[in-house]
Amino acid sequence: MSFSDEWLVATIQPLLPEGQLEQLRQAAQGTVVSLWEQLTQRRVVTDEQVIDAVSRRFRLPVADLATLDTRVREVAPENLVRRFNVLPLRMTDSYLEVATANPFDIDAEKMLAFASGREVRMLLASPTRIRDKVDEIYRPEDAVQKIIGNLELGDAEVTQLEDEPQDIGASADEASTAPIVRLVDMMLADGIASRASDIHIEPVEGGVVVRYRIDGVLRQVMKIPRTAGIPLISRIKIISGLDIADRRRPQDGRARVAVNNSPVDLRISTLPATYGEKVVIRVLNAKATVLTLENLGMYPEERTAVASLLQHKEGIVLVTGPTGSGKTTTLYSALRMVQSEGVNIVTVEDPVEYRLGENIVQVQVNEKAGLTFAAALRSILRQDPDVVLVGEIRDHETAQIAVQASLTGHLVLSTLHTNDAPNAVTRLVDMGMEAYKIASALRGVIAQRLMRRLCRVCRQDGGDQVPERVRRYVPDGTPLFRAVGCPECAMTGYRGRFSIVEILAMSPELERIIGSGATADKIAEAARKAGMKSLWESGLRHVLDGESTIEELLRVTDVPHQESVTGKAAPARPSAPQPAIPATPLPGPAVAVAPPPAAPAAPAPAAPDLTFELLDEELAPPDGAGRPGHGRKVLLVEDEDQLRRVMRDLLERDGYAVAEARDGAQALEQVDRYAPDVIMLDLNLPGVDGYAVLQQLRSRPATSHIPVIVLTAKGDEDNEVRVFQLGADDFLAKPFRARSLSARIEAVVGRRSRA
Repeated sequence: MSFSDEWLVATIQPLLPEGQLEQLRQAAQGTVVSLWEQLTQRRVVTDEQVIDAVSRRFRLPVADLATLDTRVREVAPENLVRRFNVLPLRMTDSYLEVATANPFDIDAEKMLAFASGREVRMLLASPTRIRDKVDEIYRPEDAVQKIIGNLELGDAEVTQLEDEPQDIGASADEASTAPIVRLVDMMLADGIASRASDIHIEPVEGGVVVRYRIDGVLRQVMKIPRTAGIPLISRIKIISGLDIADRRRPQDGRARVAVNNSPVDLRISTLPATYGEKVVIRVLNAKATVLTLENLGMYPEERTAVASLLQHKEGIVLVTGPTGSGKTTTLYSALRMVQSEGVNIVTVEDPVEYRLGENIVQVQVNEKAGLTFAAALRSILRQDPDVVLVGEIRDHETAQIAVQASLTGHLVLSTLHTNDAPNAVTRLVDMGMEAYKIASALRGVIAQRLMRRLCRVCRQDGGDQVPERVRRYVPDGTPLFRAVGCPECAMTGYRGRFSIVEILAMSPELERIIGSGATADKIAEAARKAGMKSLWESGLRHVLDGESTIEELLRVTDVPHQESVTGKAAPARPSAPQPAIPATPLPGPAVAVAPPPAAPAAPAPAAPDLTFELLDEELAPPDGAGRPGHGRKVLLVEDEDQLRRVMRDLLERDGYAVAEARDGAQALEQVDRYAPDVIMLDLNLPGVDGYAVLQQLRSRPATSHIPVIVLTAKGDEDNEVRVFQLGADDFLAKPFRARSLSARIEAVVGRRSRA
């Protein structure tokens, strides 16, 4: 017998074991089969090996199936494509490119040329890949049915808030086909059953990716062919009342899904992107969100502190944190505590995420209609409210009205986007609020993050694997756990989340400090003295109680820098005799100095393996006398970890308190947090570079006076002139001499103080 692709025998035979062809001929038993497919199904060779052998022997181009243009369906009839097992890829006015596993099929070439009216160009591809791609182009519902088969979870009924538009064109027709409707319903049911808080639908090259955000982490669950993914996005826009003909502007909508007769609200947001519209569906499952502080995971003393803030009859209580940190849920939980028949509660939100029931009036912001936060808040104050919830304070006008409302007998609850509780004050000052008004109005700030909870089914003893930088916070003998993964937690090792909080409660001393315009670090210092526990402390307590891991704690919070979790000075490193530093330069690129050893060294230590060049014979006076630092605070901004450690050790031995930043964005945060006396700023930083940081510092009144010493490896005149024009106080080119650091710092600080 002969194979349907007998022409392939001579090319492929050198790749096959002896006698393989005869075995295949005998196994066929008189039927005509494809040699290529038989070999790949039996895993004798791969598609790539066959394509490589054929393309090299016959000098044929290989097809790139990712560049497929679906418009070729217009000129290539499905019956011909399936008959000859070819895949039309691209077309112009003069030719048609097709992928084929038999480039010598003259009949296929003639029939396609006649049907399309174009010259046919043959490219080489695998027969099975061609068949799969043909299904995607001509029968996308077949590919959708395969995906639906993996999502069978029961029925999910989708109902709309508004009537579905009837006349939207072919795209709406495609989006309303049974397989697409079924795929959307099953995707939503699967996401809700998986406890997803968000469903991301992202067009990418070659398809559409669907990802679920579960416990704060995105996880890809499927990749849909583009021919099915685009109608899927249109279907979601239809059920949420959006305009599917408008693909160039962001849109927002709502929908409601009933899964097993349990209603769930959805908030839909679209965003035009490179490969099409990205859609994010926020799942608002009111039944799954039990709004109590205890369910948020707070400890009893933390719940007591929050409750005491809500006992005030007037003033502002703020909840701060990044997007997705649970601020709205905490505010709703707080409202539940003050909700009663005798209390008039009004909220203004954008959007209204959960409907809170009786005795609470919720107002939805509508920017197009002129109903902004500020406008709604003005009207709410005429409604005789006792408690007002403002979804977010975004601008000066909203902040001003909220403060005025709090000073005239209303309790105002709201959110801010800041990193911690003390920085909420500086954020309000940046918005233009007077410090004395903030001090009078503010009753407390709750900063929070969400940490993932360890799966109780599969968690295991974590042993002694504690990172060096957090070892001093973990008492010896404390049992720690690690995430493993099991079917119960979808192999992640975590199931569910809880809040860690930093609660700043106002006191007369804090009111005095805030009213005087103190910086965030001064406010934080006073709050810690009054008993405020940091986010790090709150999270560490949960880790020591076995609820989460060190890795998760480090993911959501930063290790304290210069102060320990109790607010006292961090324990000093073990002291050791300092070895003499050789005068001979060590090999390696020139930078500055060498760090001291972290442990006691032998009398004659070997030269450390460093990438820095020593330019000084001695780093500091041997007896530690004459230290110039006098406790000044230095912010060291440098992205090279080893160089930063070297400079930190040098400055600390000279008596300076050193805070660190690895990039420009972190540097700007640390400036607000620590209020340094001087900043050592590298220019070559990831993300926001040193030039932009310097420009920001000089443009802000709160930081314009801080001396800045620029560090750079570019010691040319133009660069030096540029940084001085941007407002730098000094310019230090690498490599630099160790003893010049302190002298430079004292000089620029002295010049600033005399100015």
